[in-house]
Amino acid sequence: MKVTKIATAGSVDDGKSTLIGRLLYDTHSLTEDKLQAIEEKSKQRGFDYLDFSLATDGLVAEREQGITIDVAHIYFSTLNTSFIIADTPGHIEYTRNMVTGASTAQASIVLVDARNGVVEQTYRHFFINNLLRIKDVVIAVNKMDLVDYSEEKFNQIKREIEYLASKSEYQNQNITFIPLSALKGDNVVQASENMPWYKGETLLNHLEDLKLEDVQEESSTRFPVQTVIRPKTDDFHDFRGYAGKVYGGDLEVGDEILVLPSATKSTVKKIHFFNQEYQTAKRGSSVTIELQDDVNVSRGDMLVKTNEEPQIAKQVKATVCWMDKKPLTSSSRYYLKHGVNDVQAKITEISSVVRTDFSGKELSPSQLALNEIGEVELKLSKPIFFDSYEENKANGSFILIDSQTNNTAGVGFIG
Repeated sequence: MKVTKIATAGSVDDGKSTLIGRLLYDTHSLTEDKLQAIEEKSKQRGFDYLDFSLATDGLVAEREQGITIDVAHIYFSTLNTSFIIADTPGHIEYTRNMVTGASTAQASIVLVDARNGVVEQTYRHFFINNLLRIKDVVIAVNKMDLVDYSEEKFNQIKREIEYLASKSEYQNQNITFIPLSALKGDNVVQASENMPWYKGETLLNHLEDLKLEDVQEESSTRFPVQTVIRPKTDDFHDFRGYAGKVYGGDLEVGDEILVLPSATKSTVKKIHFFNQEYQTAKRGSSVTIELQDDVNVSRGDMLVKTNEEPQIAKQVKATVCWMDKKPLTSSSRYYLKHGVNDVQAKITEISSVVRTDFSGKELSPSQLALNEIGEVELKLSKPIFFDSYEENKANGSFILIDSQTNNTAGVGFIG
């Protein structure tokens, strides 16, 4: 069964939690006790309808305030697809949570309240989806029932988002606009009779029809070695395998590879998954690789195909989303974790703070504060082998760790 990871974002009262609850309800994914609890709580609040937001707002503070704070992962399935939805918060003070929740998403849903149209938070949500290079974005224009299912209002919002998209640096993006009412169920799972002017798919049908091969764009093959396997048993006395996950492209038996950083060459001899052998390791699969030659390979090394070498450098430029209460300043030092590699990093320059409303940049700021996104330059204690984030998400991203607290202080995307 196909597995699709989706991130959601929306401003306060846009109905994001209600939309997810409606998806769960209409696909019969709610358990009887959960459904009963929603019915009882809705009656206690005096509603004459089911408050589907109760299906997702898990924290006590969320239920009391009616907002999303933490990132929650919701699972449900249809006959064709298994979905993992990262329900991310939309408030500016939780920008770091949204970046975290959307970082592994293959598609994204951005909610817009049809009454309010595109607001400041919509700009930020759309910007983060562009920053993370999420290829398929659904603009879900919610609460259409409160604007009399107006096609004119829907088209106005559509034009504003298309204008934002024209200002984005990332142009390889599919944007789909769907008018819906999460509360009434219009165009969520069932097609709406109230909007005959809309000829597109329902939200669920669109998500089911996403082609994952289009979402997971193919690029150069990267195989960072997580561990070296040496069983040293009678049956596998001479076995030497390298375990890890394949990123970017496929790896096949017979492929000529280069071991980085030593630049030693060899050939893929066998590909193992548990007790089976395969001719091809598809991107995204975790396998063990045997090489034809007895070369020196250690944890943290990377296997790449010859003529597909990544960049190798001790200085990198990156866009960073800052997640720590202690601001980022020039000359500060952190541990940089890139894949399975850890290196010491010094911030040599903060070039700019990027405004998430697409209005430009603040050049040469003194610091990068909590939830701000900026462009920085880093000097590393040893070279890393990397790609740009747009070319290879896994090999073009990193996290910065505070050596004193061990907190994840920031997440970076190499340009």
